[in-house]
Amino acid sequence: MSHLVAIGVGCRRNCSGAVLTQLVSRTLASWPPDLPRPLPRSLFTIEDKRGEVGLHEAAQALGMDLVFLRREALAEAMPRTQTRSARAQALFGVGSVAEASALAGGGPNATLIVPRTSDNDATCAIAADLSHLLDRQP
Repeated sequence: MSHLVAIGVGCRRNCSGAVLTQLVSRTLASWPPDLPRPLPRSLFTIEDKRGEVGLHEAAQALGMDLVFLRREALAEAMPRTQTRSARAQALFGVGSVAEASALAGGGPNATLIVPRTSDNDATCAIAADLSHLLDRQP
């Protein structure tokens, strides 16, 4: 899975699409101005959240695909995360949903661009593999 920009999201049960949309938009606005800014393509989250209507609503409102990842993919990305959640660990067996989803969705060379942000029962993080873009800069 190699996307230029991967937005990882997590949420508590029944979180609204509006809350998630607002958080993703605010997190995207935190993109560092000194980095190239490719357009995000997809929201990534853990497969356990497949039934969360708010995630589907947010993806639709943002015009992005919603990709559900297996717990194993998030576990593989855990060494590259910056934050850990005891709640996520207890519920899903992984210490991060938003950051690990972003990193797993961004591919093996992805790094966190915007670490986990949270608000109103939702979390969001952005990861990207910018190596090929950075190689082209003068």
